Amino acid sequence: MPSEPGTVLGRKGLIESAITSAMVHYQAELIGHGPTEARTYILEDMVIVRFKGSLSRVEQGLAQQSEGRKLIKEMRVVLREGCSEELQAIVAQETGCHVVSSHSDISTRTGERIEIYILDRNFERMVRRRDDQPEGSR
Repeated sequence: MPSEPGTVLGRKGLIESAITSAMVHYQAELIGHGPTEARTYILEDMVIVRFKGSLSRVEQGLAQQSEGRKLIKEMRVVLREGCSEELQAIVAQETGCHVVSSHSDISTRTGERIEIYILDRNFERMVRRRDDQPEGSR
């Protein structure tokens, strides 16, 4: 049964929430701190995860200088490459889709980080079809 706007989360919302929770937990375990805020959006064949407050206190200090910003970016690229398979596995597990590619960037000015995962099919359409089916036909 489809969810009503502003009420209980539909299946899409539950999956977005599960991805957010798993990503925040993984980041906290890996780096030692999680973001101050996080949210996941499923849009067609993309899963977009937005983290706010991703910079540590040390990184915030480094971000005040050009060389420090460059160092943060380089370090985060290396860190992301080392854990990309685990992050893609989280998305694959929660969606049941194969992750074709993933992309990441961090703003040293705002402390926001974006993760984008490209899936092998339009997952948003799949979820909407399931939510639109009557209870007995699932």
